[in-house]
Amino acid sequence: MVAVVDTTYSLDLAFTPLSRSFLDPERPGVLRALSRVTAPYEDDGFEVHACEAVDLVHDTSVQPDLFTFGFDAADLAEHEELQLALSGIQRAGAVTDALAASIREALNGAKITSFGGRQLTVLHVADEGLIMRVGGPNGMATAKAASKGANGHTPAVSVHADQDVYGTPLVQLMAGRAPTLFRHDSPDGFNHEASLMLVNLWIPLQQITRPLVLADGRTFNRPLHQLRYGLPTQSFLDRDQDQVVNDIWTFAHHGDQRWYFRSEMDQRSAYVFNTLSTPHGSAVLPGEDLAERCYLGLEAIEAALEVGDTAAVTELVAEFADREAPESATPALLRAIKSMLVVMADAPSVVGDTQRDQEWQIRSRAARKQVLRMSLELRLVVSVRP
Repeated sequence: MVAVVDTTYSLDLAFTPLSRSFLDPERPGVLRALSRVTAPYEDDGFEVHACEAVDLVHDTSVQPDLFTFGFDAADLAEHEELQLALSGIQRAGAVTDALAASIREALNGAKITSFGGRQLTVLHVADEGLIMRVGGPNGMATAKAASKGANGHTPAVSVHADQDVYGTPLVQLMAGRAPTLFRHDSPDGFNHEASLMLVNLWIPLQQITRPLVLADGRTFNRPLHQLRYGLPTQSFLDRDQDQVVNDIWTFAHHGDQRWYFRSEMDQRSAYVFNTLSTPHGSAVLPGEDLAERCYLGLEAIEAALEVGDTAAVTELVAEFADREAPESATPALLRAIKSMLVVMADAPSVVGDTQRDQEWQIRSRAARKQVLRMSLELRLVVSVRP
């Protein structure tokens, strides 16, 4: 009997309330979001809405398209040099200068095929915008230090788009020509004819929690729900003074908006989406609350075993004795939670046996690592064959 897999999940996404917007005096007819204490990638000043999102891993009836939806997935498996560099980042747990150079070299001039069949030729890899994000399940913090350069970034909490085609820095870098060169949808203009695109290539080193969720851009009323926002970049980008405030977009919520995600991804595939227009953000999946508790429980048992605290091991294992992975979780997350629970149940049997203890520690760390989201993103100029 074939198991039935749900393909639609209710995911919480963070939006900018319309009450925190005003008519932009610089752009007639365009709304601007009020400034916040923290950057729009954090959770200050947002309202959370439950949004139905289709899991494209298990629902093959929908095929997003880069031109119409504003996003698609792409196959990276055949790009061997890129895969080697990505594996190096996975092992190192960080982006080094050498690995970043290898990534850029592998992508320059590369031809990438989208799942929908479009052919993308990489014409330019931006000098800035190469960022690695790491996050734990259920919003659990994992970063040990503040973001610096490419590293130390957390998943983006709020729904946003990364660049305003009419704003900084594109207006300075391209002398105002960006709107006529790049395909885009903005509240006060659009270009649906260009084959040239500024895109984000979002590569998951692993992703079964905190998935990136993307919208079908056609379901947005852009004049009403797409809001200008000035993002200060001094803390993570090295820019000239006239370009330190990056013009991006945040978005307000509406029930007509349609959302999509992939519940299981690794570095062999990536999202490619329109940097100038596509609403996107990370979400917490059903079951991530238990995944977080299992992660922290295993971490605590590892520490107790290292100091020989048998009582603590017994107590911690007992806390999870009757836990079951929720059936509402995605299949990939369900497997990961079950794996952590199995490892946890084995912990008492290794007490006092040094070799088995060491083997268990390796299994535990591997089980915990499964539920961390690690992703890499870059900004590319591509030519897209219609």
